[in-house]
This record gives sequence, C-alpha cells and structure tokens, in this order.
Amino acid sequence: MSTPPLLTPGSAVFLDFDGTLAEIAPHPQAVTVPASLPTHLAALASALEGALAIVTGRPIAEIDRFLAPLQLPAAGVHGAERRDAQGNWQRLPTPALDTVLDPLQALCAAHPGLLLERKSVAVALHYRLAPALEAECLAAMTLALEQLPNMALMRGKQVLELKPRAAGKDAAVHAFLAEAPFRNRRPWFFGDDVTDEVAFEAVQARGGVAVKVGEGATRAHHRVQGPAALRHWMQTSLQAFRAPPRPLV
Repeated sequence: MSTPPLLTPGSAVFLDFDGTLAEIAPHPQAVTVPASLPTHLAALASALEGALAIVTGRPIAEIDRFLAPLQLPAAGVHGAERRDAQGNWQRLPTPALDTVLDPLQALCAAHPGLLLERKSVAVALHYRLAPALEAECLAAMTLALEQLPNMALMRGKQVLELKPRAAGKDAAVHAFLAEAPFRNRRPWFFGDDVTDEVAFEAVQARGGVAVKVGEGATRAHHRVQGPAALRHWMQTSLQAFRAPPRPLV
C-alpha cells in the first residue's frame, strides 16, 4: 500500500473527521482541533473550487462548532443528514429511538465508563473507557436493534451505533458527486474506521482514490499514518496547486 499522490485540480475531496482530521479522544466532546485546520481546509476548498466536503458520523452541527467559523458542505450521522454546497439540507426521518433508550441508559448508569450519545437520527454507545464491556454493549445494542427494523447496527472504534438503514457514507458521496461543484471530478475519500470502508469502495469503483488514515486492515489502496500526516499531505498538495508551472524546455 502506497502513500497517496498529490491532489490535482480536477479532484473532489471527502474527509471523515474523528481519527482523520483530528485525533480520537476518550470523549467525543474532548476532541481538539489544530487552530490552523479551518484556515487550511478553507484554502484547499478554494483551490478545489468548493469541491471539498466533510462526511462523518457526527452531526453536522458539531462539525460546524469544531471548524468555526468555517462551514463546509457536509454529510453527518453517516449520511442521515446532508448539507450541500448551496446550503440546502436533506434529512432522513427521525426513528422512534425513545423506545430503546431506557435500557441503554441503565447500562451506562451501572457502568460509568460507558457513554450513550443521542444524535438527531441515531444513537451511539461508546465503550472506549471500558473496553472489557464490549460484549455486554454489543448484546444491549443488538437487543435494541430488534425493536427498530429500519435501523442498522454499525461497529466502529470502541463504539456501537444504531443508524437508519438507508444512511451510508457511500450514498452521501454519490449524492455529492451528482451535484456542482463535485460533479465530473475524481473523488477522493479519507477515513480511519471500518465505517469508512463503504465510501472507500464507492470512490475506487468510480476511478477515485481511497486513503486509509492510520493502522488497520482496509480496502483502500493508499494510506497515511495519522491525522498529522494527513494534514501535512494536504498542505503539500495545496502548495503544489499554488506553484507556478514549470517552463517548457
């Protein structure tokens, strides 16, 4: 597996957030973002004529807070909500999550290392601070899934998440690529988790580039070592955009 080549002007870039642009933290709200990141993303988006989007498991509102004042096209909650380049929103209907929350909240109350995160149309159970409870968390979320036939259970890095079955990062990428300014560009997807694998497959099927950020098995054909390495690569690509063309000899 090789490091990715530098971007070209005809690219469309899709970026996961946690573990990709920013290091994973023990608590979702404890993530820190380098102060320069919003400026660098804005410059890269400008160089790509706006064809840069965040595609994440987080709600879009959280991404906006982390990257403020920058607001990019984005897909949140694994594609269950999406804001296009013109600022228009699409959201899947809200499922009846209240029916499964009580036993999950009780499990977290019994084990303070667990964290239940309620999103707009999804619910995530984090066990990063209590990894020995993985099997118990999986059993609880599997039981919850049985009561929600239109949901799917996703496994991430020490997190289990119930999300709408119709939502997917691959579907979000396809939706962006059908619209300006992403249309007719070569897609790139950067992600760190198993939840990004469907997007890797989607962009590679369209002749694009998939980049795994960090360690782990993957279907992506390229890899960078972590968020810091990705940010350095983006800066190098941006500098290459700005470099004057070499004279013909």
